Amino acid sequence: MPLRLIFMGTPDFAVPTLLELVAHGHEVVAVYTRAPKPAGRGMKLQPSPVEQEARRLGIPVLTPTTLKTPEALDEFRAHQADAAVVVAYGMILPQAILDAPPLGCFNLHGSLLPRWRGAAPINRAIMAGDAESGVMVMKMDAGLDTGDVAMAERLPITDTMTAADLHDALAPLGADLMVRAMGALARGGLRLQKQSEDGVTYAAKIEKAEARIDWRRPAREVLRHIHGLSPFPGAWCELAGDSEPARIKILRCEPAKGAGAPGEVLDDRLTIACGDGAIRILELQRAGKAPMKAADFLRGTPLKPPARLG
Repeated sequence: MPLRLIFMGTPDFAVPTLLELVAHGHEVVAVYTRAPKPAGRGMKLQPSPVEQEARRLGIPVLTPTTLKTPEALDEFRAHQADAAVVVAYGMILPQAILDAPPLGCFNLHGSLLPRWRGAAPINRAIMAGDAESGVMVMKMDAGLDTGDVAMAERLPITDTMTAADLHDALAPLGADLMVRAMGALARGGLRLQKQSEDGVTYAAKIEKAEARIDWRRPAREVLRHIHGLSPFPGAWCELAGDSEPARIKILRCEPAKGAGAPGEVLDDRLTIACGDGAIRILELQRAGKAPMKAADFLRGTPLKPPARLG
């Protein structure tokens, strides 16, 4: 039996869930998303990925700046939804909103709760060297990702995965999971389990200050730091130039053999020494330029010993 749903989401990660809910016959009566933001060279207002899909599907779109007013609550209730589905919406839902749908509000979260509650679970899982990640459907409460969990799917994290890779793997996995959860909810068979109090960690928002690469760290930590921040905001280092150092973002790398002073270029293939071991750069991006393969970069900027990255 299909449900009458409100969908609340903003970025690309949320789009597959919206599409799957519609494809499986649920009635999405309204989409809540963040308001359009200036983007691109002309800084024109750009609607969110979720808004673009909702309008293509003919679903009414709302972009409130707050949900804390009586008017916002009345508008939310007026949709007469059975439940709300929330995927990376980007706004806190007050208790009155959480209580409005008779069956509750359900969040798709990109981690294996209670590990990595908070804003940047995909990035933090990679940066911390986790062996696995996953998605969970949680019935929301007033806490930060503290609600009871309904369903979960797990996924291994390899050292070759960037944040973009893991994001792209988890988004469809999460969409399928949420569809199954809403199906169980419609049948009255969705079971909830309280989160453990053990193993709680918080995935704080990524700060620009932590994006600089510390070559003194062991090679695997450097690799995971680079991959956890790829493509955005991008882990970066500096290359000495004729006038001033040039900033370079490193987007993808692999373990390599070699040893030397941290940041030292060990050969002509962009093998860089770390505090213990070395990595080889595979993809990078100069400021103001498009991402490029290491081989293309080296054709224009030959780098070999005794060069050093700072």
